[in-house]
Amino acid sequence: MIKVLVDTNVIINYLTRREDKYRESSIQVMEMCTEHQLEGYVAFHSLSIIWYTSGRMGEPEAKRREWLKLVSTILETSSAGHEAVVEAVNNVIFRDFEDNLQDICAQSVNADYIVTVNTKDYEHSHVKAVTPLELVEIVNSMN
Repeated sequence: MIKVLVDTNVIINYLTRREDKYRESSIQVMEMCTEHQLEGYVAFHSLSIIWYTSGRMGEPEAKRREWLKLVSTILETSSAGHEAVVEAVNNVIFRDFEDNLQDICAQSVNADYIVTVNTKDYEHSHVKAVTPLELVEIVNSMN
């Protein structure tokens, strides 16, 4: 089974159904994880980003907790230890520290892919980044 680390932006597309060119394929990816067609993971720190972002969008606390419970039901949580975080802090190749943490969390679960709407942000990642649409096409080509 394909293992994927689902980036925060894909999860937010799924939860909020926001306008995004990857909205439908983000929903499909999360449904594939729900149906165990994919082994899905979420980086531990993404949960706090979802909490914060959905709060800024005006979602009430009860709804935000419901969303985090849903995500935690669909995806397993991946984390990074102290040494890996220090390595990420010192890694200047990644423009965005948070993307570097996503890569480290993907490595920690031996993910095949990071699923993100911003693949360009992962040009230096150890784990290949694909868009939700690309992942759906990969899975469909295997069936």
